Amino acid sequence: MKTTISLRSVRGSFFLILGLAAAAFAAHAQHRLHNQGDDQKQQHPWMDSTLSPDQRAEMVLKEMTLDEKIALVHGNGMPGWGKPRENAYMGNGGAGFVLGIPRLGIPMIQMSDAAYGVRSSAENGRYSTALPSNVASAASWDTEAACEYGALIGRELRAQGYNMTLGGGVNVTREPRNGRTFEYMGEDPVLAGTLVGNRIRCEQAQNVIGDIKHYAANDQETGRNEVDVLVDKRSLRESDLLAFEIGIEVGNPAAVMCSYNAINGDFACENKYLLTDVLRDSWGFKGFVLSDWGGTHSTIKASAAGLDNEEPEDLYFGANLKDAVQSGKVPMSELDEHVRHILRSEFLSGIVDHPIKKSVVDIEGGFETARKIAEQSTVLLKNADSLLPLDGAKVRSIAVIGPHADTGMISGGGSAQVDPPGRPSAGWQAHVWYPSSPLKAVSAKAPGATVQFDSGENPASAAALAKKSDVAIVFVYQWTSEGADLPNLSLPDAQDALIAQVAAANPHTIVVLETGTAVTMPWIDKVGGVVEAWYAGSKGADAVANVLFGDVNPGAKLPMTFPRAEADLPHPHMVVPPPGTHGRAAVASNGDAKPTFSVRYDEGLKVGYKWYDAENKPVLFPFGFGLSYTTFSYSALAVKPGAGSKGETTVSFTVKNTGSRAGSEIAEVYAALPASAGEPPKRLVGWAKVQLNAGESKQVQVTVKPKYLSIFDEARNAWKLEPGSYRIMVGGSSQDLPLNQTISLSL
Repeated sequence: MKTTISLRSVRGSFFLILGLAAAAFAAHAQHRLHNQGDDQKQQHPWMDSTLSPDQRAEMVLKEMTLDEKIALVHGNGMPGWGKPRENAYMGNGGAGFVLGIPRLGIPMIQMSDAAYGVRSSAENGRYSTALPSNVASAASWDTEAACEYGALIGRELRAQGYNMTLGGGVNVTREPRNGRTFEYMGEDPVLAGTLVGNRIRCEQAQNVIGDIKHYAANDQETGRNEVDVLVDKRSLRESDLLAFEIGIEVGNPAAVMCSYNAINGDFACENKYLLTDVLRDSWGFKGFVLSDWGGTHSTIKASAAGLDNEEPEDLYFGANLKDAVQSGKVPMSELDEHVRHILRSEFLSGIVDHPIKKSVVDIEGGFETARKIAEQSTVLLKNADSLLPLDGAKVRSIAVIGPHADTGMISGGGSAQVDPPGRPSAGWQAHVWYPSSPLKAVSAKAPGATVQFDSGENPASAAALAKKSDVAIVFVYQWTSEGADLPNLSLPDAQDALIAQVAAANPHTIVVLETGTAVTMPWIDKVGGVVEAWYAGSKGADAVANVLFGDVNPGAKLPMTFPRAEADLPHPHMVVPPPGTHGRAAVASNGDAKPTFSVRYDEGLKVGYKWYDAENKPVLFPFGFGLSYTTFSYSALAVKPGAGSKGETTVSFTVKNTGSRAGSEIAEVYAALPASAGEPPKRLVGWAKVQLNAGESKQVQVTVKPKYLSIFDEARNAWKLEPGSYRIMVGGSSQDLPLNQTISLSL
């Protein structure tokens, strides 16, 4: 009898056997790991994850030597910073690292600048997704998008061998010319704090240490190492610090990074009011405070004020701190407190229980997330005669104009810079364009049209192309970076003149702005459309094209005011260091430093839109503004006041999509406080993002926390609800509030 065995059955048996073997091996490996885990728990009882982070930290602390404690409170250098160090090879190529304690099972902390993506990936021969910049993500006003943003960065950090992010920027925009505005979340503390908190919450869920920065009032890069910010405590608590307070409450970050500048006489990283009185005593923060890179100025003063970790070296918290402890100048209990904060953060974030395992980054998944967030962050600022969206099936000819519009879109520089794929690591202040081609993206949307490119280097040539085209799309940029402020808010390199000449040739001109902050627009009345794309990330061109051609209905709104001119700013002229200081703080012989010049925030509470409201200054585009391809109406406002100083106020209203297509509306809630409070005309107290089909209505409810209706009482050092009449206003921007109702609140 002849037996026939098919190839399929042989292959099936082979893979069955292979699968069983693999399963057996996995079970054996899991059994070994389980036993190792039990052994480790017996050897190191703090490895029991059922214990609280505080309990575990305390147990480890009792086992540590003085040298091990000192090793935990400072960094060990970074590439390109200072002299080569003995331990430098142990770093992962990122911003810095803190040595672990192997004998106690405490891992190293590997840090990466990850403001809008993991930095320095090219140095490891790896890939990082560049998300839209932070100010762009703030334009989405979307807490779920903020969570996705943080989760992606957290996953890619671990995949690349890092377990701590140095992102989480939330300095409110007092000075829009600040070179780091693109790293922050706009000008309103409630919006900024809520969004950064949700980002941090989801970042740390990936078992990385989350960070919030730059604490505090790091609002200009000009002379940042030596400037003393002078501001009253009430204004500080109600604006700059409120953003941090909300971010910490929502996100529970394991770390806070103190800033370079001084505040009211003391540098932030040795400022007792900031680090102890507010952060620890008022807010109950239990994580650790690390200095910005080179932001530590002393040993004894910084330690006593509440700094836990010096980065990126050990100039003050290495041998000097050890000597100070041994001589009794710094109590051992004080050093123990620094170490306790760091250990607790390592346990809280999960980096002890979930060691780093390098893996392959999900590139396609990253692209998808970056594109979706960019689409939600793109703000439609002008759309004359419904020029947009473009109809790819009907448009016959398109001129794509602008520097690099054929090859890429620009990003922000400095420590936030994410390396573009397939290219070497960029310089600290290099102009980097991600390979996301607007020309290709536009061409793909209109396959039947003639799409031609002109760099705009010769405005006459660009205008000639625009004149013979149905529509002209001008991509313009404004590069900003850490370490330098903008001289003004104009587009650089004569781009304003380019736009004006193109618009004169073709009124169907659409301007796409690739910027890190607000820009002035002398050509605004001449163009048909304006789209703010910000720094749009790895898939920015696709996102912009989807908006331009209507595959995505724009729903983003500005997280900051666009002023008409620099003359309208609270400080029309940037405050700069005096001649001869060379941008460095004056260092005393004892290691302490003193700021060499100051900037006074005499605008006080009037930050961003609150300034323009209070001063009755017209603006180019107000805070909270953004157009859609559909329209919305508001009705049926009902406000239920909170009971006493701890009760939440409920604001209910109806939003209707009165247009012909689906879209999302960011419905904003503002409050005007009683005159006795001495506040600016109104403040944002809440919002809701509502998705509506054409003709659909939804009832929306926004809950307002008492603190958002309160003022900070310096005399009592506490928040206070002022009794009296409050006007609640609801609408589509800070200057479009059709609904209002007055309520009375009492203590």
